[in-house]
Amino acid sequence: MSYDLSWNQYGKAEVRVVHVERSGPEHVVRDLNVTTALRGDFGPAYTDGDNARVLTTDAQKNTVFGLARETGVGEPEAFALAVARQLLQACPSADVARVVVEEFPWSPLGSGGRAFSRTGSHVRTAELELTRAGAVELSGGVAELVVLKTTGSEYHGFLKERFTTLAETDDRLLATQVTARWRYAADTAGGLEGADHAAVHAGALAALLEAFAGHHSLALQQTLHAMGTAVLDARPELAEVTLSLPNKHHFLQDLSPFGLDNPGAVFHADDRPYGLIEGTISRR
Repeated sequence: MSYDLSWNQYGKAEVRVVHVERSGPEHVVRDLNVTTALRGDFGPAYTDGDNARVLTTDAQKNTVFGLARETGVGEPEAFALAVARQLLQACPSADVARVVVEEFPWSPLGSGGRAFSRTGSHVRTAELELTRAGAVELSGGVAELVVLKTTGSEYHGFLKERFTTLAETDDRLLATQVTARWRYAADTAGGLEGADHAAVHAGALAALLEAFAGHHSLALQQTLHAMGTAVLDARPELAEVTLSLPNKHHFLQDLSPFGLDNPGAVFHADDRPYGLIEGTISRR
């Protein structure tokens, strides 16, 4: 019996690199978690243990650190592109380089710009795939963005059958932890060179938050759609938005055994199981 190696990818996962920019009067800290991967003509390494075409994962790790020194870090999307280009240059057998970046925010403590605290409401993300022909797929995004609204959310009119016990409500507490990925419309590396990634990120994030806060929700699915369309309305550079919204359930606590009422004041938070609502909003 014969077999084919139908797909392969290898790389270095979660390279933690912290870069300090010291050129200005205030230092700037960029704290990244970088994962790299290569796809291409690496079949002999899998079938025969022949590593002649393999750029080691250790070299991929060193590429991240070396470029952080040579080029600085800057915006995660731009750094991902620089790393991908270097990997393809270094490894002739690779057809595609994939780079995923997570950025953890640090903010200055007081004046002077020499001390920092880990802050921020979310983790910034970027995902990039670059082909040897120059085609690129680039996404920015956020993760671990926890949001909550105390009113303006209903849930009723759903399908009911013999296992349905959930009560309908016209006013509930709604909370979720947003994971969002917005994909750029450009499909070549050259087309992304001049993009203002910081502005895209800030605008997309603001649109997400404003839509969540201002939208009167009849379902978390409807809220997902409102958030995704708000991002596309705000940023014409983007082609689509993918959202993952776990429903972080908060249930009204029964205080009647203690002779107390509970007019939407005291809740218990359940971490699992939870509803998971996901979807992609794309331009037509």
